[in-house]
Amino acid sequence: MAMGQSLRGSTLASGLVLLSLALAPPARASLLRPLLMLMRPQLEQRLNQLCLRSLAGGVASLETSLQRPCQQLAGPASTCLINETDASGRSLGVISELIAGRIGDDSEVVIKRCVAKLLNLPPETLQELPLKDLQRRFGLPAPSS
Repeated sequence: MAMGQSLRGSTLASGLVLLSLALAPPARASLLRPLLMLMRPQLEQRLNQLCLRSLAGGVASLETSLQRPCQQLAGPASTCLINETDASGRSLGVISELIAGRIGDDSEVVIKRCVAKLLNLPPETLQELPLKDLQRRFGLPAPSS
């Protein structure tokens, strides 16, 4: 059943992207915000899993104790990513990359903007820093492409 829901969700997301392309003028990135909000639960779940995998390192007891803190972190992080995607005008690119299951140029810009924002830095502060350096600095695994 979860696989069927995932397939329906992916099909729905693809259909919505195509509909947005047909109806939305390119300069109006905020028109894609509702689609981003539909994707938020999946994004939050992926962030939660990344948090657990990164911090627990496969230790079951540690993973259990980190469930709640990781969930509490995933909510604001997913909100930040959606807000920064919308604010950067890169919504269509980010949505396309999410559907493809990869992190591309648009996603990388948004991730860096969000990390900067969470660290109370100006949004463009980390743009010149390679994403791999940020991953190493925070001890995160490389994203699966």
